[in-house]
Amino acid sequence: MEPAVSLAVCALLFLLWVRVKGLEFVLIHQRWVFVCLFLLPLSLIFDIYYYVRAWVVFKLSSAPRLHGQRVRDIQKQVREWKEQGSKTFMCTGRPGWLTVSLRVGKYKKTHKNIMINLMDILEVDTKKQIVRVEPLVTMGQVTALLTSIGWTLPVLPELDDLTVGGLIMGTGIESSSHKYGLFQHICTAYELVLADGSFVRCTPSENSDLFYAVPWSCGTLGFLVAAEIRIIPAKKYVKLRFEPVRGLEAICNKFTRESQRPENHFVEGLLYSLDEAVIMTGVMTDKAEPSKLNSIGSYYKPWFFKHVENYLKANEGGLEYIPLRHYYHRHTRSIFWELQDIIPFGNNPIFRYLFGWMVPPKISLLKLTQGETLRKLYEQHHVVQDMLVPMKCLSQAVHTFHNDIHVYPIWLCPFILPSQPGLVHPKGDEAELYVDIGAYGEPRVKHFEARSCMRQLEKFVRSVHGFQMLYADCYMSREEFWEMFDGSLYHRLRERLGCQDAFPEGATVPACRPQSSRSSACLLGGAGYV
Repeated sequence: MEPAVSLAVCALLFLLWVRVKGLEFVLIHQRWVFVCLFLLPLSLIFDIYYYVRAWVVFKLSSAPRLHGQRVRDIQKQVREWKEQGSKTFMCTGRPGWLTVSLRVGKYKKTHKNIMINLMDILEVDTKKQIVRVEPLVTMGQVTALLTSIGWTLPVLPELDDLTVGGLIMGTGIESSSHKYGLFQHICTAYELVLADGSFVRCTPSENSDLFYAVPWSCGTLGFLVAAEIRIIPAKKYVKLRFEPVRGLEAICNKFTRESQRPENHFVEGLLYSLDEAVIMTGVMTDKAEPSKLNSIGSYYKPWFFKHVENYLKANEGGLEYIPLRHYYHRHTRSIFWELQDIIPFGNNPIFRYLFGWMVPPKISLLKLTQGETLRKLYEQHHVVQDMLVPMKCLSQAVHTFHNDIHVYPIWLCPFILPSQPGLVHPKGDEAELYVDIGAYGEPRVKHFEARSCMRQLEKFVRSVHGFQMLYADCYMSREEFWEMFDGSLYHRLRERLGCQDAFPEGATVPACRPQSSRSSACLLGGAGYV
């Protein structure tokens, strides 16, 4: 009885404190209190609900039976919109706060919301090595199912809550992308409902123009209702080597060499300063040395980026065997390194052992509760960006990131970019090795001003024929946007499919106008699956 009384007293004191200080003050200056007391338990409840739901649906095999009816319902909504005069653009009815992107799109308040309740795995065909899924299936769902039956995706992006639809309509990458490309490059078919309510299936050989135009289009060509994705046999562990490297030239040379070695299943770099990094290379294996086994995904374990930093501090390499699913979601618990700004003591051993099993809070709930004041603070004093640049420009790019925003750690992830039609492709006619440079955190550059600093960074990325991931804030004008992306196929299909009155075009939504301070990530004015 005494613990219950103590808990009630603590809760009462907390509510009185909130009343005196004001809720906005607590959410901004002591956000960890709100996150720990409310968002962590609520996130856990969300996770349990969706896990149980996915397990029941898959065991009952109800999703394939219901899928056709759900698609017909989407078609019906689109046709009704058309019959009512097509007065506004369409978008998915999924609330903006549910997306993984830190930005809250305001377009959903003015567009026609089409309800899309498609969140199930439909089929796993091990003979054809294909998994067929609905667009709101998450990476957490995929790994839980596939690894349990000995399979995996060739490219499995990091965070649990990333959806298949977001990774196709936007993009996705992982440390295996130097072998397999971006997430779109492991997809073999898309199924969509178009602006007139018709259903279409596209593959590299059937409706191929649409197949290559869909990635990065963010729902502005149609509503994704299913996708077929390649799967490959999985093994139990990742044999991961850690190698600290000092000196930017040595870092770039080492990272490039490892990215070009086909025997490496995984390649990743964490840059802790301009001239200090740890390069990691891994291969899948079924055997592990017990003394070197590290279940890094366990709730009581140190955050992965902090664990990696220990190798840098010790100035010695290492070898570990990490369970495959733990490796795939190694950055999930700390949301890469963003959680340290929300819960400063989150990596403390006491916190990990007592409360680590509830971590991380859902990004969607963090967005829902951040408030306008905190949102503006994040916009002006926080950076979340992924820039994709040719590997040959890595050294120049790191210097640019250092000078323009000075955010560390920096995530380095290599990927091969095939020469294919669409919004994103190399400058030449051959595949080219690129690198994703991910910067997440508070800029340390003096007199940081979000718009001017980011426009300078975007200018550099355009100059080397690079690309900006569109989940993040984008400050380019319409002309600059289409200088970065190849819109030839995209525009041709929008005209052919009658998308002009159905979905906003990239870089022409009101927030993308040159006089605006930022763009709403341009193409995300469409379906918004992320």
